[in-house]
Amino acid sequence: MEKIKVLVWNENIHEKKSESIRKIYPNGIHHAIASGLEKYDCFDIKTATLDMPSCGLDEETLNNTDVLIWWSHIGHSKIPDEIAERVKQRVLDGMGFIVLHSSHLCKPFVKLMGTCCRSKWRENDEKERIWVIEPSHPIAHNLPEYIELENEETYGERFEIPTPDELVFISWFSGGEVFRSGACWSRGLGKIFYFRPGHEAYPTYYRDDIRQVIANAVCWAKPSGGPRPTLGNVKVPYEKVALADHSDEYHP
Repeated sequence: MEKIKVLVWNENIHEKKSESIRKIYPNGIHHAIASGLEKYDCFDIKTATLDMPSCGLDEETLNNTDVLIWWSHIGHSKIPDEIAERVKQRVLDGMGFIVLHSSHLCKPFVKLMGTCCRSKWRENDEKERIWVIEPSHPIAHNLPEYIELENEETYGERFEIPTPDELVFISWFSGGEVFRSGACWSRGLGKIFYFRPGHEAYPTYYRDDIRQVIANAVCWAKPSGGPRPTLGNVKVPYEKVALADHSDEYHP
């Protein structure tokens, strides 16, 4: 069976600037996420970071990616618009897109959602309880009824996103907020999954349950292999019909 080609992308800024964060993720958040996928034989995993040529997102790399996992926070504006558009077009063309934590404000996700994608947030070492509300969904495979994180950054509604096609998780925080923390959409031929946990100051991506969610999401978001629709002016009909003569009509 052909392996799913996964690209884990990370801006990799916090790890360089902060000693405390570097202690948690000495090889970068991207490597922590990638290492969580390595136990699965079905993945072919690569990583890329913002400081690489073309931000690690050149056409050849994206064209050879089945699922792109994205983590960013303070470097959203550093992605050139043409690269953000390139990612968007690859998703519309069938590439899966998994958007983690503060990446809800990254340019490709905002382009694909068509909204500002903002929310409430607070950093205060609060508890997050992530409830599985669609246990039959593939992304919920092999998970408990809820995942409890003793310390995480708090997000809260209103989360300015389009209504998800499917909502897999809802989070509750000890400060009282709730948040749509696991949301799915289809865009064009591609699938998108947003997953909330993963603030850089906490070792969230080393947890087995969080790694299970990401692995499940990759399997769900991979290209479907379905038919590619024919779009535009189809000059030849599928059945024999009398064709009208529109030669005298004006076409701007």
